[in-house]
Amino acid sequence: MRAHLGDQLVIENAATGAARRDGEIIGLHHDDGTPPYDVRWSDTGEVTLMFPGPDAHIRHPEHERQEPAGEAEPAATASAGPGGAAGPGDIGRRIAAERRRRGISRVETARRARMSPDYLAYLEERSGDPTLATLIRLADAFGTTVAALRGGDMELPPGQGQALLHPELRDLGQEECRALLSTHGVGRVAVSGPDGRPVVVPVNYGVVEDAIVFRTAPASVVARAAETEVAFEVDHVDEALSQGWSVLAVGPASVVTDPEVIRELGLRAHTTPWAGGRRDMWVSVRPTRLTGRRITPADE
Repeated sequence: MRAHLGDQLVIENAATGAARRDGEIIGLHHDDGTPPYDVRWSDTGEVTLMFPGPDAHIRHPEHERQEPAGEAEPAATASAGPGGAAGPGDIGRRIAAERRRRGISRVETARRARMSPDYLAYLEERSGDPTLATLIRLADAFGTTVAALRGGDMELPPGQGQALLHPELRDLGQEECRALLSTHGVGRVAVSGPDGRPVVVPVNYGVVEDAIVFRTAPASVVARAAETEVAFEVDHVDEALSQGWSVLAVGPASVVTDPEVIRELGLRAHTTPWAGGRRDMWVSVRPTRLTGRRITPADE
């Protein structure tokens, strides 16, 4: 008998062949996948060390996905995203990204989700296909939803959750605004388009010596920001808690022309522009006005 993390261990009734008990294998003790196994039983949620007997067999998730519709376990559909397009690798990447975004270690996440850290590593790194019960525990550990971990809200704009019962909207000070701008991320720059109408474009940006910098192509709409006063906005929305903040920076934009400064910006850039293509023109915005607001519960 050989198993992988995430497989199901099924104990059958010797007389009828019906399943008496099943659980998820969340820990291996041998590299070749032979027993014993750490098994989390589906009926109690308890984890025990299991030496399977002759009435036990392994059920592999990849076999379940080949079963006819209506006969598969919840794990068979756990990785479906919008239109069923998301694969198990996508779920693992979303789990890892959500964990990093919230600043939670793998060990702490596993503790909150009541699973083995090794199994969590398997899900994140080896395209594991978690069961619905596992996704529910992970969503609870992150304070999010199973749909979000599956990618079901990828195409939805943020902020569709319920508002706080007693929200408080407060203005942010200059130092807090600067801290929230941080050093890099995705923000939006507002410029006048070719027809004179306002255009808002998302850009990957960084903050260097109090200047907001981003790369673009000379012929792009964003390039029109150069030598004009622009508005630059960045925000964050916490769907699970119905909280969020936004920061607005207004100031003159200019093209960076000093070769040494351009080289330094390239070295210090955290990411390349997500839009791709050649974007070698650096634009710098030095805020003359910085404002922000935050929504929190009234009792905080």
